[in-house]
Amino acid sequence: MDTELQMSPQLEQIDGEIRDNFRALANGFQKLDKIKDPNRQSKQLEELTGKMRECKRLIKEFDREIKDEESGNPPDVNKQLNDKKQSLIKELNSYVALRKTYMSSLGNKRVELFDMGAGGGDPTAEDNVQVASSMSNQELINAGTKTMDETDQVIERSKKVVEQTIEVGGQTAVTLKGQTEQMGRIVNELDTIQFSIKKASQLVKEIGRQVATDKCIMLFLFLLVCGVIAIIIVKIVNPNNKDIRDIPGLAPPAPARRLLSLKATEPFK
Repeated sequence: MDTELQMSPQLEQIDGEIRDNFRALANGFQKLDKIKDPNRQSKQLEELTGKMRECKRLIKEFDREIKDEESGNPPDVNKQLNDKKQSLIKELNSYVALRKTYMSSLGNKRVELFDMGAGGGDPTAEDNVQVASSMSNQELINAGTKTMDETDQVIERSKKVVEQTIEVGGQTAVTLKGQTEQMGRIVNELDTIQFSIKKASQLVKEIGRQVATDKCIMLFLFLLVCGVIAIIIVKIVNPNNKDIRDIPGLAPPAPARRLLSLKATEPFK
């Protein structure tokens, strides 16, 4: 498949680097069989572990390149590239399993999990790597005690955070209650203001009606006075006009007064 598969220059370069690392891993495990010193074996295993991490990084980069070029490749080429990636993952897992075997034979407590099987294309699955350092029993106990102390400290900090959160929540509740009461008072005041505005509007309308009535009465009286004044002026200017009757209570014109005075004094004469 490798000879028939057409890859881009970037993929070919990455594939070549992975192959170089795989060859180095194969040679390293062959040398490991010849080493009898446990310390040298542990050192050799650490070097091989570094090679495995580098292979894992390159396989991730290979997967990214496949995804970048996926839109420009035919479906069959994409399938072949994915199969190529899975074969690289399986080969890497075989070296991981071989490394676990050597670690068990050395009696170390180091465990490394490469979760890159059928779901190797999933980034979360590829990143699921957990490594525990090689330790003696006493070192493991000390590390466990330290971890427990750190956990206790984290729990204490969490308790403080919870207490602070509860306190802040109580203060917030009191503040919200005060704001709710204040809003209630504002609403009541607005209702009172609205009622006062309605009463004022009714009062203004009533005053307007009263003022209109008073104006009508004043206008009627004004017209009446003007009419009386006009009649008086006409009687003064033209006293012989019989079309206008005398106004009751108003003295007759001067000639009539003279005629009345003559008639009154005539019997004495």
